[in-house]
Amino acid sequence: MKIAMFTDAYFPRINGVSVSVHSYASELTKIGHEVCVVCLEYSEEQQKSSFFDEKSSDEHSPFKIIRIPSAPLLFSREDRMMRFDKWTRIKRAMDSFLPDVIHINSEWTVGYFGALYALHRKVPLAFTFHTMWEDYLANYVSFLPERGLRKIGRNVVKFYLKRADVIIAPTKRIASVVDDYGIKKEVKILPTGIPDEREKPSLIRSVQISSMLYKKNPQLKGKKILLFVGRIVKEKNLSFLYDVLEHIQKKNKKTALLFVGGGPYQEELKSIAHERGLDKSVAFTGYIPGNDLLYFYKMAQVFVFPSKTETQGLVTVEAMLAGVPVVAIGEMGTVDVMQGDNGGFMVKDDVDEFSSRVLELLNNPSLCKKKSLEALEWGKKWKISNLTPSLVECYKTAVENKKGRI
Repeated sequence: MKIAMFTDAYFPRINGVSVSVHSYASELTKIGHEVCVVCLEYSEEQQKSSFFDEKSSDEHSPFKIIRIPSAPLLFSREDRMMRFDKWTRIKRAMDSFLPDVIHINSEWTVGYFGALYALHRKVPLAFTFHTMWEDYLANYVSFLPERGLRKIGRNVVKFYLKRADVIIAPTKRIASVVDDYGIKKEVKILPTGIPDEREKPSLIRSVQISSMLYKKNPQLKGKKILLFVGRIVKEKNLSFLYDVLEHIQKKNKKTALLFVGGGPYQEELKSIAHERGLDKSVAFTGYIPGNDLLYFYKMAQVFVFPSKTETQGLVTVEAMLAGVPVVAIGEMGTVDVMQGDNGGFMVKDDVDEFSSRVLELLNNPSLCKKKSLEALEWGKKWKISNLTPSLVECYKTAVENKKGRI
């Protein structure tokens, strides 16, 4: 098949959508399909700060990438918006590519024009409901009333749900929202996969990274590390981890919290740590190249995940595949990923319970080992090669459904 994947978020912008698009596009190409990713151009500064290596650049991509000129957003310095006068570029590119199916992965300008093209040219349309915008918009446009923003978020998503020939959701919880929105269509459940081929750890690189980390953050030496990996944004409930850390340190002072990743909330989170006297127990790395993340997972004793808005939370799967037990709040996508205490502990939004479970893992080596082995096995369910055939079936369903409507 010839598949065009439209997304408003793609590398160097790092989030769950960009990872999903890249992972599936790579695997679809590997098994013989022709893929074209339509995404935004990013600023030179963002390109330089990208942690994607040269082999993963557009020039070395195994699939076609079309970048559309964009403009910055005033309310989010990480995100951009396609220039409306560049719509004809998408039209020309798709008329040349002639896709069998168009897969929309985001709901904003690129996604919108991808949907318009599909509707005008009568191309089967697949839509993945990645993001609960009614929950997220208030974090980006805080100067508008939350009630109005929630309505906007719902209506934006409903535009695509109504027009899609097949709807895909990464979790059962997101799928249930489709019905809540009054859309009476079947929803295919398909999580984002993790690439099968993970770089084998290098002892030399491991020593280099640990040396650099401890040189920059000597407060971490000799301590058990609680690790968070992901974008440092307010909506991920990250300050909750300070409450957890303070609670744990009452019983285990040699514990530290490490944030791996970058984002607009990082400086504020650092300030909060300083105000609470946690400077000697908290460290930030900023963005880390994807191939180096494994070494940070390996240095951690427990992966801690406080987010209550994740549609999936792939970093929990990455932690598991590195053999790191997870303690996470059991809301939204975490429920579907962990499905209980698989690979760690899924807990309520409660500091005492969260802290108690972390302490169990820190203080009980045999339990920690058991959960580590469990995590390795559980994480295999999300390998991309096991999931991509289901995506191809979704595309075939879109094609058949489109035929029935023409």
